[in-house]
Amino acid sequence: MSKKIFSSEEIKKLSINKYVKNITEKGITYTNEFNLHFIAEYEIGK
Repeated sequence: MSKKIFSSEEIKKLSINKYVKNITEKGITYTNEFNLHFIAEYEIGK
């Protein structure tokens, strides 16, 4: 697990990403859409 702390500027930039459901200084929660897309890509070897 990363000990990265996101700055206010990073939080602002990441929060406009359509795949980010929630972001705090300590972590990111991705949307279900992103999770499904990621798993599909992973399974085909990307």
